[in-house]
Amino acid sequence: MNSSSTVILAIALFIIMLGMGLSLVKNDFTRILKHPKAIILGLVNQILVLPLIAYLLLNIYPTSPEIAIGVMILAACPGGPTSNLIAHLAKGDTALSVSLTAMSSLLTILTIPVIVNFALTHFLEVGQIIQLPIATTIAQIFAIVIIPISLGMTIKMKRPEFASKMSKPVRSASAVVLIMVILGIILKEKAHIIPYFKQAGLITLALNIFTMAFGYFSAKLLKLAPKQAVSISIESGIQNGTMAIMIATVLLSNTAFAVAPAIYSLIMFGTGGLMIVFFGKRAKTM
Repeated sequence: MNSSSTVILAIALFIIMLGMGLSLVKNDFTRILKHPKAIILGLVNQILVLPLIAYLLLNIYPTSPEIAIGVMILAACPGGPTSNLIAHLAKGDTALSVSLTAMSSLLTILTIPVIVNFALTHFLEVGQIIQLPIATTIAQIFAIVIIPISLGMTIKMKRPEFASKMSKPVRSASAVVLIMVILGIILKEKAHIIPYFKQAGLITLALNIFTMAFGYFSAKLLKLAPKQAVSISIESGIQNGTMAIMIATVLLSNTAFAVAPAIYSLIMFGTGGLMIVFFGKRAKTM
């Protein structure tokens, strides 16, 4: 990825995380004390179950090393503002969704380097193996996540009306920039995009569906409220594609690793739309 593309992606991620901060308050981080079962289940699904399901799918449905690594990078990046929007429109527990996104964003600062390094070691051949320096990667992700979220929360606290007014434009801007980044990746990899889509389309769709199903039924098994089950389902299955693309293209300097997250980012809007329609219609009975 060239320097201008890297700058655009960094701006996109900054805007997305700033937008998340504009919607967060202190209670979003302390809600675990009031609803520990729902929060803990959601985090276990996001941090542990999601990468495990991705790894199992890759062993059942073998694909190229580049796609496999992209899928694992994607699985290391749960949540994101998109999941909050989908949970809201699907009539889920929006507060729970926001809390899970906020807390998983903090936890993945530590877990992303571990999962990505495992994927690089496992799927690349000897001689091709590269490693993310853990301390440096943690510092970089910390800066990318914590600074804009903290800035957004500060604005929310000091200027709540301005934060509410800016929330929608910031979400729209982040979506536009994400689409630009995805189109850039597709153009750069256009010679390979059809075979990549054949390889990555099915497995990213399967990852999305299986993790959402697992999230929903695990919540029902623990007898959580229907709205909580909807949010945990969405938080388990909707990933932060922008973060995954950033790790692939900026930290690993390999656009081929970004193909699976880019294709997934297109797929998730379709499945997210179905979730909104399905659960939105059932909302009156919940």
